[in-house]
Amino acid sequence: MTDTTAAAGGIGKPSLPTWSEIGLLLRRGDLALAICVLAILVVLILPLPPVLLDLCLALSIILSVLILMTALFIHTPLEFSAFPTMLLIATMLRLALNIASTRLILAYGHTGTSAAGHVIEAFGNFVMSGNFVIGIIVFSILVIVNFVVITKGSGRIAEVAARFTLDAMPGKQMAIDADLSAGLIDENEARRRRKQLEDESAFYGAMDGASKFVRGDAIAGLLIVFINIIGGIVIGTAQQGLSFAQAGHTYTLLTVGDGLVTQIPALIVSTAAGLLVSKAGVSGAADQALIRQLSGYPKALGMSAAVMLVMAILPGIPMLPFLVLGGGAGVIAYVLDKRTRVAADLVKAEKATAATAKDAAEEPIATALKIDDLKIEIGYGLLPLVNGPDGSDRLTDQIRALRRNFAAEMGFVMPAVRILDNVQLESTSYVIKVKEVEAGTGKVYPGSHMVMDPAGRQVELPGLHTTEPTFGLPATWVDEGLREEAALKGYTVVDVATVLSTHLSEVLKANMADLLSYAEVQKLLKELPKEQAELIKDMVPSQISASGIQRVLQLLLAERVSIRDLGTILEGIAEAIASTRNPAQLVEHVRARLARQVCAQHLSAGGYLPLIALSPKWEQAFAESIVGQGEERSLAMQPSKLTEFVALVRERFEEAAREGEAAVLLTSSAARPFVRSIVERFRPQTSVLSQNEIHPRVRLKTVGSV
Repeated sequence: MTDTTAAAGGIGKPSLPTWSEIGLLLRRGDLALAICVLAILVVLILPLPPVLLDLCLALSIILSVLILMTALFIHTPLEFSAFPTMLLIATMLRLALNIASTRLILAYGHTGTSAAGHVIEAFGNFVMSGNFVIGIIVFSILVIVNFVVITKGSGRIAEVAARFTLDAMPGKQMAIDADLSAGLIDENEARRRRKQLEDESAFYGAMDGASKFVRGDAIAGLLIVFINIIGGIVIGTAQQGLSFAQAGHTYTLLTVGDGLVTQIPALIVSTAAGLLVSKAGVSGAADQALIRQLSGYPKALGMSAAVMLVMAILPGIPMLPFLVLGGGAGVIAYVLDKRTRVAADLVKAEKATAATAKDAAEEPIATALKIDDLKIEIGYGLLPLVNGPDGSDRLTDQIRALRRNFAAEMGFVMPAVRILDNVQLESTSYVIKVKEVEAGTGKVYPGSHMVMDPAGRQVELPGLHTTEPTFGLPATWVDEGLREEAALKGYTVVDVATVLSTHLSEVLKANMADLLSYAEVQKLLKELPKEQAELIKDMVPSQISASGIQRVLQLLLAERVSIRDLGTILEGIAEAIASTRNPAQLVEHVRARLARQVCAQHLSAGGYLPLIALSPKWEQAFAESIVGQGEERSLAMQPSKLTEFVALVRERFEEAAREGEAAVLLTSSAARPFVRSIVERFRPQTSVLSQNEIHPRVRLKTVGSV
């Protein structure tokens, strides 16, 4: 086809689309789907030739088989999330073909059994075998199987799955948040899991509604068959002059063939829907999951073989089929049992070899002098947390993630944590030690979950009421069966390993300064970029020693200031080293250089920095109480005034906490070190900032004053 244009002064004649343009149009998926849906709707109105009806019926059968095979081979139901849409399209296609075939049967049924195409005729002849009663019975049985058994069961499964998926969403979301807080997953993984949870809820909700399409399709099939038979006999006898027997045979054959050619795809699609909604909780393709789970218990297969062999010797029952099946099942059970025993023996041998090698490698006496920087001693009842019977080691995974998070947040790698069992401890007790000195202790109960009320009230669930070991909040240990109920009530649910790792995290934060060793500082300095390494050469050891830098870093960590920006810290030390070598004064200058980082660390969810300011009265009181000059300065305040100050600080911060604000205490730069030395004794987590540490671009909000 070519375009033709008019002569000068004429109008161009529009050309017809070429085949390449039509192919390009069909290659667009959205347009192709829209055309297919419109074609289905057109079939509901316009008559369809028998040849085209045969093609569409074959397409319906192929489409239903494709849906079934896809449902069998997918690994998870969400891989076929388009199933509800596909179910609606397939149902509309079958109903449209039913209407088209009904039009042909009623209009041309008097001409013979091929009036509605050869597919319907072939199905009718094959099933009826010359007897329309047989055809009606077979068709009725297929409809009953589809409507009563498969459709009803899959619809009920979809309804229950949708309801329980929706009910379990809060608990699953809290579990994702808990894993994210513990450092087991990153933000991208958490976002992916939340998206998967939303997709799963939407999918089962859509499946609950889509199952109604299949049920309505079965009911419509019954009504169409009834209408075709009655209407066809009336038309054949009253209008076309056929005898009752001839009309009954012709129209019944056409109607039953039409019903079968549409109900068989409906039965296949219903089976696919049942397989899809019943696949929840099963990973892998259907064949792999069934074989893996059925072959996992050889004793069950052996008992089945014994039952078949016993039935083979019962009088009146054919012996050969039961003997063959029973013998085959027995052989398979024997092979599987032998394979399972061999695998178990290999595992035992590997464990015994590892234990022997461990005993053979006797530690020298000199190792007894070594001090573990971090150690967790656990009772024998907590050993499954480290190496459970299924090979899981959730506690060690959380500790590994915790060390990775500390390295990213605080700027240095925490020492490895050594986990030992201590028979002198109670079975459910643990002790956290820093440099062989006890820094925290608690009790946890494997198989249970700790439940806490975010409001700080006592949990109203049956269980063991106790106190959370990290922050001293009221908590309750509940059984596994109450976990979902606790999540639905809005409580915070934490497993045993998370309780212990959270306690370890707070112990690490409180002892970071002691854990930063001289060797770790040397390692940090050696790993600096080349440009910053030149600064180290200028300062160390002519102006400050490596141990002096270590002391500055330790003082920063003692107030939970990250040392990750080591370059800025070294620049601050280089600036202040000319006027003082006192580590405390160096830290004050470095903190001012880190103003952006320090302020960002304490920003609220609203993006502002909540402050509790030190009043001029107390500023003057501290200024008058500082005695000495230079590096010899110290605080000499009356004990009564200190007591009054402590009470006021505690009161103001509790008021701010009740208003939901995690405020910092703001003082002058001269008083900050002395105020901090007092506050850290009763509120170690409270940050004390000087006015020099407030970044000019940070929004401030004063929530109180002392």
